[in-house]
Amino acid sequence: MSESTNALAKNQPSSLLRRDVRFLGNILGDVLVHQGGNELLEIVEKIREMSKTLRTQFDREVYNEIKETIKSFDPDIRHQVIRAFAIYFQLVNIAEQNHRIRRKKDYERSAGESIQPGSIESAVKELKERNLAVDDVLEIMGRISLELVITAHPTEATRRAVLDIHRRISDDVMELDNPMLTVREREQLRDRLLAEVLTLWQTDELRDRKPTVLDEVSNGLYYFDETLFDVLPNVYAEVERCLEKYYPGENWHVPNFLRFGSWIGGDRDGNPSVKANVTWQTLLMHREVALAKYEEALRTMASHMTFSKNIVSVTDELLQSIEEDRSLVQLKKEEPWRNEKEPYRVKLTYMLEKIHNTGSRNSEEEGKYSSPKQFIQDLEIIERSLRNHYADFVADHYLLKLIRQVELFGFHMAKLDIRQHSREHESAMTEVLARMGIVSNYSELDEAAKVELLTGVLNDPRLITSPYMDYSESTQECLDVFKTVKEAQLLFGQDCISSYLISMTESASDLLEVMVFSKEVGLYRREKDGKVLCTLQPVPLFETVDDLHAAPEIMRTLFEIPAYRASLDDLNPLQEIMLGYSDSNKDGGVLTANWELRSALENITEMANQFDIKLKFFHGRGGALGRGGMPLYRSVMAQPPQTLGAGVKITEQGEVLSQRYSVKGIAYRSLEQATSALIKVGMYAKLSQNEACASEWEEIMEQISQASLNKYQDLVFRDKDFLTFFRESTPLKEIGELNIGSRPSKRSNSDRFEDLRAIPWVFAWTQCRYLFPAWYASGTGLQSFYNDKPENLATLREMYQKWPFFRTTIDNLQMALAKADLNIAKEYGRMVKDPSIAERIYELIREEYELTSKILLLITGQQEIMDNDPNLQESIRLRNPYVDPLSYMQVELLTELRAIREKQEDDPTLLREVLLTINGIAAGMRNTG
Repeated sequence: MSESTNALAKNQPSSLLRRDVRFLGNILGDVLVHQGGNELLEIVEKIREMSKTLRTQFDREVYNEIKETIKSFDPDIRHQVIRAFAIYFQLVNIAEQNHRIRRKKDYERSAGESIQPGSIESAVKELKERNLAVDDVLEIMGRISLELVITAHPTEATRRAVLDIHRRISDDVMELDNPMLTVREREQLRDRLLAEVLTLWQTDELRDRKPTVLDEVSNGLYYFDETLFDVLPNVYAEVERCLEKYYPGENWHVPNFLRFGSWIGGDRDGNPSVKANVTWQTLLMHREVALAKYEEALRTMASHMTFSKNIVSVTDELLQSIEEDRSLVQLKKEEPWRNEKEPYRVKLTYMLEKIHNTGSRNSEEEGKYSSPKQFIQDLEIIERSLRNHYADFVADHYLLKLIRQVELFGFHMAKLDIRQHSREHESAMTEVLARMGIVSNYSELDEAAKVELLTGVLNDPRLITSPYMDYSESTQECLDVFKTVKEAQLLFGQDCISSYLISMTESASDLLEVMVFSKEVGLYRREKDGKVLCTLQPVPLFETVDDLHAAPEIMRTLFEIPAYRASLDDLNPLQEIMLGYSDSNKDGGVLTANWELRSALENITEMANQFDIKLKFFHGRGGALGRGGMPLYRSVMAQPPQTLGAGVKITEQGEVLSQRYSVKGIAYRSLEQATSALIKVGMYAKLSQNEACASEWEEIMEQISQASLNKYQDLVFRDKDFLTFFRESTPLKEIGELNIGSRPSKRSNSDRFEDLRAIPWVFAWTQCRYLFPAWYASGTGLQSFYNDKPENLATLREMYQKWPFFRTTIDNLQMALAKADLNIAKEYGRMVKDPSIAERIYELIREEYELTSKILLLITGQQEIMDNDPNLQESIRLRNPYVDPLSYMQVELLTELRAIREKQEDDPTLLREVLLTINGIAAGMRNTG
């Protein structure tokens, strides 16, 4: 693979990136020779060269030769060739990630000369340059809020064991930059990397079983344990450093504006494995990791805080707290620190025991922390004492970071959201009301009757459920979830779970049902003075285009109900609302989905302002472009400032987690860019600097969106052959056998398009190189307004230059078109049984691709797609020749496997090779679903 690395790196701007890619490519070449002899390396190089030639200029003879070569492979060689290309992409991805860290360090080395774009300092510097006073900055920092919510959506095709190897390779490659390495040390470093790449070669990329939900919980907690626990407080420290630099004299301690939450173990929508007991186990696992991190930090402090009373004077407050601990804490795990002249170590010994007791399953356990606040109080006692004898540097280094960590992670590590489909609540409510004799046919009532009935139940202090009644299994599970949340809030604190998301929200009754079930266990209650307390908020998830249209009136109905509105008053008043990018895209196409989501944001915000209610929008973005995916900072910047309200939540899922958070340097840079964007958007809102957006442009977008929607639905919903084409020309079914998630790929055992989840929909189109969901129908939409009129083109160009929403939309379309390859995609059409269907649908897609490409170039004024980002353009161009062989092999393997299965037979080896190509293409495209 050594020559191929030269090709990939040839035009990269950095010689160090070229060095790393070449270095890793040479090592992989050595591994191939070691494992398969020179013959294996020669075969891989031959295929690579033919693929490159076809990319440069199509040649029918070369095309036939590469196809025949692939067909001629015996299974063992084919297996190794697939893995060679797949592992090559893994190594290139590592090199590119490391280069991002290197570039940041280069900026920091030149501090004072240049400030890296997207850095926290660049944002704070802009605050100063815009003449914002300290009070203005304090207001901005108090208003901004971003919560990133990790999910178990099955889009991570890479095993945890493989990601661990990647991390070790990454650490070793970074050592190449160490100028202190001797020649011998460089040889040892190469030997170590050779061992790691060999281990990677001999490690199975594929899971042999689906992960359980608790496996997924453990995988999610990995990122907290390995990176986020340390990186997140470093982001805060950098914010405070920059504020002190540009606004000196203020004692900066910024509020906790950036947090992480989780769905894993709480998201039961379509996943029958997520039960109430699983949610409880999830919370215990969260607490276990949090307490282990605190124990580790306290032990580190104890080993360093050797201050002696013979030399320094500690505070009476510290000594008194030690005496209080002696009377309350029975030391079992630790021996008392015998040197009484070292009071910090004595105090920390008791604190370690209290942390240990906090994790005890025995609720009656004494000598523990009843809340994170108590733990912080002990830490602050130590901090004040250290500063009393001028050990400020030690206090700054150890205490400030740990206090921030406790503020951020508490004893629950990450706030857990609950999610369930609306129909589950309706079904349970129908049974409960019928059993109580209130109404026998709740599900058949019209919406007005449901709202009236549920509102009456909320206002009635009597319960409608009984522990003495036997309910169906599904209804009992529904009720048990609310009991679990109540118990969790009592044991872990109210912050552990506070949001209950309702998938496919279509009416106000969907939220009222959740509120009634909350009332049954005391999560919603009315005090004697009439005040309503609600510690679990129902959160609507608006997903389809129709639901987005209905959202403002649904929320208006709720806000006008006194019993509902009263539940918000205790929250200052605040309502969380989630918008789904995946299903709206699948429902109406990418351009329509983006416009409808933006319109919903503004329309819901305008309505809520009439009730003086703040909104927190939760953006359900996936990793792929077809599911709203984009870099985190662009996700933040894409929000109109006037819609930020009480903050923003964004999902982080699947491959995005490993790409952004598996390496500390990358995690820090991702969160730094997000923080920078958050500060800037907060500044724009403060300055009332909303997006430049003429009402005429909104009318134009409405026209474009409608034309795009019609084009999209004509093919996806109204063409009788489309679903046949999709199922037969993509590896949809085989993706379901990849064992990458505990959740089924369909919401029910149905072949209806409506029941297909958005993830396999996008994943399948990405594999066969169409990237259909990320761009289809956009060209028709844009053309409907342009209509070959120069004055309309001038308007579109102005919109691109001056309207951030439109520019982001166009640039995302460019990226999708650049990653798509319809020549390779056509190969997949050979698997469609009816050639006429394959040809007709392909031509429809190809024509739209060409139209979209043409009009994007007209709008941007570019010569080629992605001229606006030459680095990414070149990366995609140079990656494609190495993805192509995997695509050719995937088509051959799928054709062979499906022919065998039609005979009611199977070939596990063949299936395994198909799944390996799926992994390899995902690595090459850097996208799954």
